[in-house]
Amino acid sequence: MNVDIRSYIINNFKDGNVKEIEESITESIKGQDELTLPGLGVFFEVLWNNSDEGCREKMLGMLSESIKNT
Repeated sequence: MNVDIRSYIINNFKDGNVKEIEESITESIKGQDELTLPGLGVFFEVLWNNSDEGCREKMLGMLSESIKNT
């Protein structure tokens, strides 16, 4: 069975509100379930693709610092 995770996640949240997206992210992180990582990756991909260069640089800096502090 071939599942298009990107399409599934995007379609699942297309009509969702901020609260639903926040709850999904929070629960995915809280549960530490490896199966939710692809969905979080889709959220990040959408964010990255819709960000300008300044936002991307800020995200990269935050990620770099966060990883160092983990």
